[in-house]
Amino acid sequence: MKRYNLRRVRKHQLRLLLTGWLLIAGNLAWGQPTSVSGTLGAVGSDTMAGLVLRWGEALSARHPDINLQFQAGGSASAPTALVAGTTRLGPMSRPMTHAERQQFIDRYGYPPLELRVAKDALVVAVHRHNPLDTLTLQQIDAIFSTSLACGAPHPIRRWSTLVPAADWPYGQIALHGRNLASGTHGLFQKRALCDGEFRLDISEHPGSSAVIAAVGESFNAIGYAGYNHLTPMVSALSLVDESGVAVAPNEHSIQQGEYPLSRDLYLYVNLPPGESLPPVEQAFLALIFSEEGQQIVKAAGFVPLPNQLRDAQRHRP
Repeated sequence: MKRYNLRRVRKHQLRLLLTGWLLIAGNLAWGQPTSVSGTLGAVGSDTMAGLVLRWGEALSARHPDINLQFQAGGSASAPTALVAGTTRLGPMSRPMTHAERQQFIDRYGYPPLELRVAKDALVVAVHRHNPLDTLTLQQIDAIFSTSLACGAPHPIRRWSTLVPAADWPYGQIALHGRNLASGTHGLFQKRALCDGEFRLDISEHPGSSAVIAAVGESFNAIGYAGYNHLTPMVSALSLVDESGVAVAPNEHSIQQGEYPLSRDLYLYVNLPPGESLPPVEQAFLALIFSEEGQQIVKAAGFVPLPNQLRDAQRHRP
C-alpha cells in the first residue's frame, strides 16, 4: 500500500493553485470558506492517487494548515477503511459492490454517499508499431479470458489471428493487466470479460503506468489500463460499440459515454443523514466540483464531468 503525505509531495513541485470552497449544512451546496485547518484523510484507489494529491495540494495552497494523508491501497481498500471508520473518504475507480455497500449499511445503518468526481476509461493498448487499430469486446474477451463468457467462438492466443500483415512479427500474445486489489482489474473483468475468468498467464502489475510501460517495451504485448496513463510508446485501440461503430478513446467519447469502456471515478463519503462533514472534508468536496477542481481533473489526464452532472452533484441533497 502506498502512503502519501502532502507535505512530502509538495517537495516534488506540485504547483497547482486553486480556490477552496466550503460545503455547508449536510448537503452539497457551496459557500466561501474562511480558515480551514487539520488533516484530510483518504484511503482507496491507486488509479486516483495523483488526482487526489493534486486536489489536496490545491486545497493546501489556499489553506496552508491542511495536510493530506492518502493511502493508495487500491479501490478494494476503500470500503474496508470506511466500514472500519479509519477514513471518511474512499476514492474508488469502480462502483462499490452490493456486498461492500451492505457491509457499510450493516455497520452504520445508512448507505455511503456516492459521488462521481471525474470521467475515465479502460483502454486496451498495444505497442506503438503494432498495425492493429480496432477490437470488438468479444475479441478482447477471447484474448484475455479462459471462459469466453462474452460469446466468442474460440480463444485468441496468437497475433496472426488478428493482424493480417506479413511484416508483423507474429507470435504468442503477451498479456498485461492490473492486480486483484485494483478497481481497474475488477471493472475490466466485469465489463470486458462479462464476469469471466482471466487467463492465468497474464502479467499483473500494481499500477496502470507499469502496464503501459510493459506494453510499450514489447512488440507482442497487449494490456489494459486507465486512459490517463497512455504514452506515445503505445497505441490505444478503438473499440466497436453495440451499433458496430469503432469508437476511439478521447475526451469527447469518454465524457459522453460513447466509448464502450468509459467509466466514472467515485468518491464514497461517510456522511450521516442530516449531518455535515468536518470543515476540512467540506472544503475538499467543494473544491472537487468547482470549475477549477475539474480543470485539475483534466490536468491529471482524466476527463472532467459533464457540466450537468457536476452541477447536479454540487447541489445534491
